[in-house]
Amino acid sequence: MPIIGSFAAGSKGGYGRGGKKLLQVDYLVVAGGGGGGRDDGGGGGGGGMRTSFPGGTKIGIESGATITIGDGGLGSTPVGPTPSTDGGDSTAGDITSTGGGGGGDPAVNGNPGGAGGGGALNGVGGSGNAGGFPSPEGAPGGNGGGNNSGGGGGGGGTSGSTGNNGPGDQRGGPGGPGTANSINDSPITFSGGGGGGSNLSGQTSGGSGGGGTGGAANQQGTAGSNEQGGGGGGGPGGGPLREGQPGGSGVVYLRDPTGAIVSVTPGSNTLSALPDGSKVAKFTVTGTINF
Repeated sequence: MPIIGSFAAGSKGGYGRGGKKLLQVDYLVVAGGGGGGRDDGGGGGGGGMRTSFPGGTKIGIESGATITIGDGGLGSTPVGPTPSTDGGDSTAGDITSTGGGGGGDPAVNGNPGGAGGGGALNGVGGSGNAGGFPSPEGAPGGNGGGNNSGGGGGGGGTSGSTGNNGPGDQRGGPGGPGTANSINDSPITFSGGGGGGSNLSGQTSGGSGGGGTGGAANQQGTAGSNEQGGGGGGGPGGGPLREGQPGGSGVVYLRDPTGAIVSVTPGSNTLSALPDGSKVAKFTVTGTINF
């Protein structure tokens, strides 16, 4: 039977399955955001966000391990019609964060996800924390209003907030804010929910952390931000520009207090040194880590 290595405080690591060396690292794992719904559609939910920083339990990563980055979900289109899709999961070692739920189309509920997608025009917001984690990875989406107004997508992370309900006056509900983290020594907010679509002028705001704005009165919404797991904005009601917007891609940060990480691949992923001697690997696309 394989022996699982144990680690003393402050040690570089040990040995795991098959005698492979493990390095203990802090992590921030953000999944892709969900796409927005069409026609007064619900905003996409922010990608699930899980982290050990600061003060949480580190994870063991093998040299040569694959780190997976979830793509953003697709927005719904009136042609077909084609429904929105959920964001992709992101993984690092034993940690997985769930993609944000897609926003609902008219009279359709938002999808569950890391954070839930917003409902549209009487639809109900999707549930959050799809992974069922004790420390929630995201919040539910808001409900659609009863008068051509989409609900906002939920925000991701333990302090992410539920998306706002459509107010029922043909305006969309704002997306729920995401959660800030300083694993790279600079606070960044991730996993904001997309704003719901509206029939009136004035776009609906997305949640802080990359949530896209909801469309309004023949004005397109905006996509969720890449590398933040933001949910896509819901589409406006009526007119030729009714489609929902895509969610943003996820991201993974791994912080090594010993400075042992030597490389990350491919070249679009980066490795940086911090003043305390730690190294932080940032993955924006699926790749590998070596030490």
